[in-house]
Order: sequence, then structure tokens, then C-alpha cells
Amino acid sequence: MSTPWEPSAEVMGEEVMVAASDADALTGRSEAPVRDGVAGAVALLPALPADEPADRYGARALTAAWLRGHNSDATRRAYYRDLAGWLDYCARTRLDPRDARRADVDDWSASMTVSVRGAVRPPSAATRARRLAAVSSWYTYLQSNDVADRNPTLLVRRPSSAQIAASARKAPTLSVPETARLLDTTEARAADRGTETAWRDAAVIGLLFYTALRVSSFTQADLADLGTEAGYRVLWHRAKGKGPGGRDFVRLDGEVCRVLDAYLAVRARRHPDGACPPGPLLVTAPHPYDPAKPGGKRLTQRDVTNILRRQAERAGLPAASRLTPHSGRRTVITTLLGNDVPLAKVQDLAGHADPRTTRGYDDTNHKLAASPVTDLTRILAGHRSAPPPPAPRPADDRPWP
Repeated sequence: MSTPWEPSAEVMGEEVMVAASDADALTGRSEAPVRDGVAGAVALLPALPADEPADRYGARALTAAWLRGHNSDATRRAYYRDLAGWLDYCARTRLDPRDARRADVDDWSASMTVSVRGAVRPPSAATRARRLAAVSSWYTYLQSNDVADRNPTLLVRRPSSAQIAASARKAPTLSVPETARLLDTTEARAADRGTETAWRDAAVIGLLFYTALRVSSFTQADLADLGTEAGYRVLWHRAKGKGPGGRDFVRLDGEVCRVLDAYLAVRARRHPDGACPPGPLLVTAPHPYDPAKPGGKRLTQRDVTNILRRQAERAGLPAASRLTPHSGRRTVITTLLGNDVPLAKVQDLAGHADPRTTRGYDDTNHKLAASPVTDLTRILAGHRSAPPPPAPRPADDRPWP
């Protein structure tokens, strides 16, 4: 029987599917202590030899310590799943992971798969790179504790930054008119209805399409993360790539502040003192007919996806059913690059360490519109002779094949 500190897992081919209780154990959200939760999840991993009772540096104990060392809940969960995939490969091939060589990792990388809506296919470049990075990090940790002699992933060929960026292009991007229509439709509906749900949805859409934040950055944000810096209103959030506890802020301009303030004002009305209690920035609203659902729970990524698609459908956007929260981030970056905002400024807003990652978000339509071929044509036009008159052609001859 599964418990919060001994979660269940199901091995499915290349993937180890982690149950919700496993994720809770890894993030410390169960009633059991974090240490027991992580150790219990690690105990489910295949191919890891059992530790001696008195050995604090056994492979399982160090794996648990490695997972605890990641401050981000999302990183901890992702690394657990990625390591589970590698260890499942080791178990199926009867390989002790401590004896693995590069050839073994190459074989695992070549055989990686993902399941999408029941269909099995190769993973994206970003997924492949993340899995290899997770396993490499694990081996580095074992090496630093003298448990592994080598890191077999070091020389394994990994996807390039360009390939990773290209693989992230699957979330649809909105054009400027489509973005404006979505924002206008959502805010107009909120102003008309005046409900907490409608204003919350408007705030969600505003944050998605005005800040370029990752969805986890604002779903994990609290009311206390709203503040001011140098006279500007900002939202503090967890920042990817800034280490444990790393935080950054994004400036909130008037358009998004307007809907966010309206949402918080309406939300405050249902509290006796007329103020929102400390807690999440974005929460579920009370059910209008079911008192057993009082709301107040932190929004999840799935909640944000549903809000986005519902509002996009109301706005009549063709891609409504395929939009994801990442569409907002991609749309912001693509819109800015397509309107001549300097790459360095867009990179800083997106929080990318490598400008090539930022450029990878730029959609083909903007690359065509801003193509330097137009500049080349203009430059050469000043030096070329006038074109000769067109030769007569038959009536049925088409000007373009």
C-alpha cells in the first residue's frame, strides 16, 4: 500500500511514470518529513544497489541528497523522472549504473522515447538535452563523493542550443492583432461581468502576454511578491538558472496592473476585513453553487492552460485549442524581436543565458519580414541599370510558374 513517503511508480518502457504522491514526497508537500519523502521516492528507482545500513555514502543515500540539493520543486521532479528513465535502461540491460560507459549512454540516448496521447515517438531536442543534463549532474555528484569513477555522459553528443530552441516552437504564437483581440475580449468580459473569475482570467492573460514569464513563475508567486523597485511596480519570482533560492523581478506596466488590481479588489470583497489574506497571487474562485468548493487554492499550470484556451476561443482565435502557457512567452519574445527591440533587451526580459536561445523563439514570419534581402535589393538598386522592357509573351503564358 502506498504512503506519502513510500510512493508508487509504474515503469512504462523508457518512462517511469511518477504518481502524484511521489511528486508530493519529492517537494516536501506530504505530511511526512522531506527527508523521508525523498528517500522513499529514491527507494523506488530501479538498478540502484541497496545501501548498507551504516553507509551514509551509499548510492541511494547520495541520490536522495542530490535531489534535496535542488531548490526548485519543478527541477527536483523533472530530475527524478529523468534519472528514473536512465536507471530503467540500466535495469533492462542488466547494467550497474556505476560501471556505465559512454557507449551505454549513447545507446540510451538513441533509444529515448516519449508518449504523447498514447503515441510513442522520439523526444524533442529540449527533452533529450534535459535528460542527459540530469543524469550528468547525478554522476558528477556521485563522483564528488567518490562513489563513481567516471561520468559516462561527459562526451556524449547533446542537442545544440539552436536545436533546443527550434524544438520549443511547437506552442503556437499569436500575431499582434490576435494578441490585442485576446486581451481586449478578456478584459471587456471581466468589466461586463465583474466577477472574481472573470477578472482573474483577465489577470492571467495579462501576465502571459505582457511579461514573458514562465507559467511556473507566476503560479508560484504570492501576494507578498508584488512590490516596487525604483518607483516601478514589479513582481518578484523564482528565476531559472540563478541557483538555489534565486529570484528576479519583472516590471508590471499599466495595462497588466489595471486588470491585476481589479482582480485583487474583487477578490478582497469576499473576506470579512476587505483585504486578501496572505497567500498565492492567483487562486481558484469560490464555486457559485457549491459551498464545499470555497476556492482559494493556488492555480496550477493546467488551470492556466484551460483559462487561456477558453478565453482564446471566446476571442475567436483559430489556434485556441492548441495554445499553451508557453504560447504567451513565445508571443512576447517574437513580437518584440519582430518590432526591432534590441536582442539584448529581449534576452534580459526572457531570462535567457544565451542570446541564441532568444533568437530561436523568433518566428519565420518575422524573419521574412525583416530579411536583409530587402536591404540588399535597395543597396544594389542604386547602382544597377534600368531593367530592359519585358519581352512579348503568349496570352496564356503565366508571369509566375
